[in-house]
Amino acid sequence: MNSTMNEQNLKLSVLDFVHVYKHSNSKESLKNTTEVVKLADQLGYTRYLFTEHHNTTSQISTSPDLLSLHAASQSRHIRVGSGGVMLPNYSPLKVVENFTLLEALHPGRIDLGLGRASGTDGLTATALQVSRDDFSVQLNDLLSFFSRNFPEKHPYRRIKPPGDPTLVPELYMLGSSQGGVQFAIERGLGFAFAAHLAPKLAVPILRSYRDNFVPSSYLKEPKSILTIAVITAETDKKAKYLSGPLELMWARMATGSADISFPTLEEAASHAYTHDEVRAKEYNSERFIIGSIENVAKRLREKAKEARVDEIMIADFYPEQAARLKALELLAREFGLNRQEWKDAK
Repeated sequence: MNSTMNEQNLKLSVLDFVHVYKHSNSKESLKNTTEVVKLADQLGYTRYLFTEHHNTTSQISTSPDLLSLHAASQSRHIRVGSGGVMLPNYSPLKVVENFTLLEALHPGRIDLGLGRASGTDGLTATALQVSRDDFSVQLNDLLSFFSRNFPEKHPYRRIKPPGDPTLVPELYMLGSSQGGVQFAIERGLGFAFAAHLAPKLAVPILRSYRDNFVPSSYLKEPKSILTIAVITAETDKKAKYLSGPLELMWARMATGSADISFPTLEEAASHAYTHDEVRAKEYNSERFIIGSIENVAKRLREKAKEARVDEIMIADFYPEQAARLKALELLAREFGLNRQEWKDAK
């Protein structure tokens, strides 16, 4: 690890799916997210990103650009953005227009994470009018719109996005396989790997990104983030109880259950696992870091060192609002994040 990637300087961020809990509703979920954004901003977290998912009643993170606008307006310092925009669902020009406006409204605080998938099933992707262009073509168009550097004879050269080339958010490729990292390496973009989706690939791919990164006008040095699901509390016992819904939901997904909604704490605690679900639960254990704040902090530092990253993004699967807020405070204290009022006073 170099001097910028040591345990003392480990940054923490949040990835929000905007879960709609059972016996709750979308309005309450958005209210909860607003509360978490404000606290993360106050505690000194680095960034707050939103996922993009469609055709699900248990998440309302359909529009990360709109959620980013809201989050930025409710905070002062934390970076906000998409984790990510699923580029096949959009025209590159429209994404550039939206995020140029966000960057103009909140200079230096906007992130644009880009995904290669549609974030949904095939039918819904069709309803979203998914692009027929190859992803590499879409990405090249998006970067050229931002930089205003289409080739002389390219028809899009005559299109003028709003603002100017200085209004560019921080650009990240998202990855959960070996595909996304190559785009980040070759185009000189930041890279965030979803270890909760592919835990065994996280370390080798993040190390490969840092070793092979090609500098660009967007980024002179590699910037990488490890994303993983974390459930922490004051004690291992409390954290284990809070992790029940997360573990049950992922076990159901792995075994093809028709019910993949986010269970309640009570439902998870009383659930009798089938043989296949037990095996899935054991297999899934590498996707999550669960335990007391001391044990979780130790494992996060180990993961960061292995992957050679200086930032961990917490994939938020907490089953209740109070637990989310408490975990943010515990992590901030353990990793020495500075409350914003302390920063302002310096």
